[in-house]
Amino acid sequence: MADTLKEILLDSSRRPAVVTDLETLVDEEVSDKGGVSGAVIKTGFAAVKKIKPGIIGSAVDSLLDDFTAALEPFYADFKGQGGGDFGAYLSGRGSEAADALLSVTDARAAKSSRDSIKKVYEKLRPNGKKNVEEALPRLGKLIDKHAAAA
Repeated sequence: MADTLKEILLDSSRRPAVVTDLETLVDEEVSDKGGVSGAVIKTGFAAVKKIKPGIIGSAVDSLLDDFTAALEPFYADFKGQGGGDFGAYLSGRGSEAADALLSVTDARAAKSSRDSIKKVYEKLRPNGKKNVEEALPRLGKLIDKHAAAA
């Protein structure tokens, strides 16, 4: 059984399935949003997908190494505590985990040469932490699934 997120998520034989599952997770999270802020997220998400079809899967794949590195200390601590449900663990450290993941996307957005992508990101970012925290249980479940298969 794999002991690190790098071994679990970045193994070349599993990476395509991980990327597909993460793309599905993003779609599900966006779909589940409601209210005015949900409408803004859905509109922004649709705009990004329209600007460049396939961008979500491509973005997930290109960010996966950095996301994995950002979550590795959390996973090591989780394993050190005996494991269990990584989604529940991440939720218990939601603010820290969200900040770690958002530091990756913030850095990537800052480096983007596409003004349209930057504008959409800037509109979505104020609620980003809350949205990432809400996705942590689903993310943990996805990681647990791939860890079990590793």
